[in-house]
Amino acid sequence: MKINFKDLILFENEDFLVVNKPPHLATLDERTADRGGSVLRLAKEYNSELQAAHRLDKETSGALAFAKNPAAYRHLAMQFEHREVTKRYHAVTNGIHKLDSISVFLPILPLKNGTAVKIDRSEGKVAETIFNTLQVYRGYTLVECIPITGRMHQIRIHLSCLKAPIVCDPQYGGEVIYLSSLKRKFNLKKETEEQPLIQRVALHAHSLSFAVMDGERVRIEAPYPKDFEVLVKQLNKFGM
Repeated sequence: MKINFKDLILFENEDFLVVNKPPHLATLDERTADRGGSVLRLAKEYNSELQAAHRLDKETSGALAFAKNPAAYRHLAMQFEHREVTKRYHAVTNGIHKLDSISVFLPILPLKNGTAVKIDRSEGKVAETIFNTLQVYRGYTLVECIPITGRMHQIRIHLSCLKAPIVCDPQYGGEVIYLSSLKRKFNLKKETEEQPLIQRVALHAHSLSFAVMDGERVRIEAPYPKDFEVLVKQLNKFGM
């Protein structure tokens, strides 16, 4: 599927550009042989000066910021370093959870193979995430996640520590979600296998807030991509 980079743009000024990253597309080129491009590659075709200011996991969709020049890149990098950028994610989790400004403060250590992380109190790096329940469903919860630090898989493992793993995230204990688990009357055609409502970790970077060059703060919201929107719609329709 050909992605038109212009269609992804949520915000643009002379220094910064924020896109709504599609799911299943890497932020940066992957080290292994070309596995289907990256957002950065599309960005550079649009403007060769663009640099990614942070990263989102390949499966995660949502707000991703780029800088158009070295000064802008430094300006945003410093804000990330000093934790002055506010990132808000939405996740659909397994189970019913009433979270009201719950902070998970547990250190994270990447595993040797680089594909996952674990909680390690002696060697892990400081990591903190704040969680709020947005909506409770029958057996599922829509959660707002505000990472204070930016460790790999931070939201995913911290939610797992709350026994609230993200739907469709088997790596950290999340189970697949099917329409049949929401709908009381569900008929599947004979000989067909039911497909999950979402085919990836149900995590979306919903908004990003940072200061532009003149110090003014901007907040950019990224609408749900189709798969996440369908999931939330079905939950609202059948899961209440």
